Amino acid sequence: MGFDNPPVRWKELEARLSGRARQGGRGDGNDAPAWSSKRPPSTPPAALTAPRSRPVGAVPYAELHCHSNFSFLDGASHPEELVEEATRLGLEALALTDHDGLYGVVRFAEAAREVGMPTIFGAEVTLDLPAAPPGGAGVADPAGTHVVVLARDPVGYTRLARAL
Repeated sequence: MGFDNPPVRWKELEARLSGRARQGGRGDGNDAPAWSSKRPPSTPPAALTAPRSRPVGAVPYAELHCHSNFSFLDGASHPEELVEEATRLGLEALALTDHDGLYGVVRFAEAAREVGMPTIFGAEVTLDLPAAPPGGAGVADPAGTHVVVLARDPVGYTRLARAL
C-alpha cells in the first residue's frame, strides 16, 4: 500500500473488490431516476401514443394532487403508470405531488413526453411535523399539516427543489 494511489471512492473500491465493477455506461444500476442503467425507457402502449380527439362536450380537467409509489404507503403506481392512466382517461394534464420531495419527476416527465401530456411538478409539503411520527417509520400519511405546492415554471421548480 502506498500513499500516492489515485483517489478512489469507497463505493467504487467496494465494487471492484467484490467483482461488481461497472462495465461502462451511465448509472450505477440502482433505481435513481436520472442515472439508472437497469430501468428501461418508458414505452407507452400504442393506443396511448395515437392522436386523440376530445369528445364533444367533454370538460377539460387536470389532476393537481397525485402521489406515485415514491410516496411510500400513500401512492401505489409508478409514475409511468399514472401517465398511462391519465392519458387513457383523457386528462388535460397531470401534477405529480409526492410527499416532501420531487422523487418521481424524472420518470414522470419522460413518460409524459412520450404521450404528449403536459406535466406539472410539485410536492405535498408536511408542516408542523412532530419530532417522531406516531407509530414509528412507515406511516402512510405523515402527521402534521399538508400543503400542496405546485411549480409554475422552471424558476418555481428550482425554488421548490431548493426549499425541499
